Amino acid sequence: MSDSLWRDERAIEGLPIRLVIALVVGVACLSVMMSTISGIETLQVTEVDVEPHPEVANPGSQDIVVTVVDSKGAPVSGATVVAKSGTATLSSIRTGETDGAGNVTLSLSPSLGPNQQDGTVTFEVKPPAGSSYEDARSNTDLLVVRSP
Repeated sequence: MSDSLWRDERAIEGLPIRLVIALVVGVACLSVMMSTISGIETLQVTEVDVEPHPEVANPGSQDIVVTVVDSKGAPVSGATVVAKSGTATLSSIRTGETDGAGNVTLSLSPSLGPNQQDGTVTFEVKPPAGSSYEDARSNTDLLVVRSP
């Protein structure tokens, strides 16, 4: 019986065309799935940034308005802003939640070291829960400059 298998030169008729059809149908289905996935906007994540007003401040107690914006400059409401010491020192961390216009007012009292002419206050953003926002990159800092 094994000799008869080696001498049999018949092939499965239609196998090559079936493979071609399966390949074409598979590629077509894959392209439809990829276009569907790329069209879903909920999978996209938008980076947020902060815009402190004023951008440059003097040491001492003052109110700083911080606006949280997305990559297109639109305000983000419901985000939590955290102000921390950078190279300028804050007595404690300050937090606040943005309003409908994306603004939050933080009372900051930055200070500089004795031989330090300038420093920064850094901001972190916790985006609203369930949103498509993220804060993966560093944000704009508040520059603190000692007046001459």
